[in-house]
Amino acid sequence: MDSMEFYDVRKRAKVSVPMSQIKKRTYTRVTKNGSRQTRYAAVAEVDGSKLTKFISEDTYNSLDVSVIEE
Repeated sequence: MDSMEFYDVRKRAKVSVPMSQIKKRTYTRVTKNGSRQTRYAAVAEVDGSKLTKFISEDTYNSLDVSVIEE
């Protein structure tokens, strides 16, 4: 995989971003019940727009890009 497709809200179009510009991060929160929920995302910045694409844990683990620490 040499690029990933994101949806740019400002342009209202899909944008193909090379893997060299993509980073990955996790979002963790505590739910009402007190359990923890973790979401996995690929993040990129293209033409001043911050793009986020939520992905599965398997895809997150298979990506060979740098991690953004919270």
